[in-house]
Amino acid sequence: MNSKMLRKTPLHELALKAGGRMVPFAGWEMPTHFSGLIQEHEAVRKKIGFFDISHMGIIKLTGQNPKDALQKLVPTDLHRISPGQACYTLLLNDNGGIIDDLIIYDLDSNQSNEESLIVVINASCTTKDINWIKQHLEPEGISICNCNDDKVLLALQGPHSRSYLEKLTNSSLDNMPNFSHQNIKLNIFPNHCIDDIFLARTGYTGEDGFEILLSTKQGHLLWNHLIDEGVTPCGLGSRNTLRLEAGMHLYGEDINETTTPFEAGLGWLVHLEMPKEFIGRKALENQAEKGHNSSLVGLKLKGRAIPRKGNSIIHEGKKIGEVTSGSWAPTLKEPIAMAYINTELAKAKTKLAIEIRGHTHPAEIVKRPFYRSSQMK
Repeated sequence: MNSKMLRKTPLHELALKAGGRMVPFAGWEMPTHFSGLIQEHEAVRKKIGFFDISHMGIIKLTGQNPKDALQKLVPTDLHRISPGQACYTLLLNDNGGIIDDLIIYDLDSNQSNEESLIVVINASCTTKDINWIKQHLEPEGISICNCNDDKVLLALQGPHSRSYLEKLTNSSLDNMPNFSHQNIKLNIFPNHCIDDIFLARTGYTGEDGFEILLSTKQGHLLWNHLIDEGVTPCGLGSRNTLRLEAGMHLYGEDINETTTPFEAGLGWLVHLEMPKEFIGRKALENQAEKGHNSSLVGLKLKGRAIPRKGNSIIHEGKKIGEVTSGSWAPTLKEPIAMAYINTELAKAKTKLAIEIRGHTHPAEIVKRPFYRSSQMK
């Protein structure tokens, strides 16, 4: 795509000023790295780093009982969360295939006694998701608002993220468990208080962290403050290695409209026990009863050859699948990958190989996540 046609987040110029090396990603021009992938990866694992994730789709659903309306599109019981809480879930098609994965945040009722949800979706799926949601929810009287205009979404991630934010808020965040959210004030300059900031204890790195939704003006102030404080800006490269070590899925690679939650190892998001219909339910009930032929597995390789998307998975001399995500794991100091293979072979933890540049390299099936933070256990 022509660089002139790529969209830019409100923080694009600040990212360039900070040394960001830009690449096309999902229709956006985004930084792949600043100081370097390894340095940024280690900053998040050991201390703190921050990401501009304003390219993510952000929509707000408002009306009477928006959870009941949205429930028809997702397999997770949305009434398990209440205002101030959030959940990770999936949009499904009729075959149980994954249209997208998303996070839903339950907000307090407004003055009109209407309820609201914030939904964060993948950048590459924004138009598709919004059209899908509008198609099914607007007839139910639910208002769908695209919140990306004049908004910045920053992810502050790492074991020091909470203590750092507590200094900026002058308050304890002990009362914020994972997948909770609240509005806060950031005291980032003397006599300059930024209020009405949406703060969620969520992330895509496998470390403790927060995601912060604020206006463009507020986002500029916070970005500059973080840079001045020496907090490490991070790009797409380290975001990918961090999420892969944590066994998190990347939409379009590890999950898509042809893969189901059970095949992808996301069966814990499917609440068939709830007596409510949702798109894809019949297909998932059938898989729950009869099983599924394909399963996503984690793989570790011996040596230093790095697996990449599309590399062939070999069993007894035959190709049985392809790598969906693969990389060198900076924390583990070994190559890792994910791939779909036959479920029976996956259960037996059969010895496999991955073909990389014409050579096969032994690989073993391992439990995911590959890495688990002590703070997240």
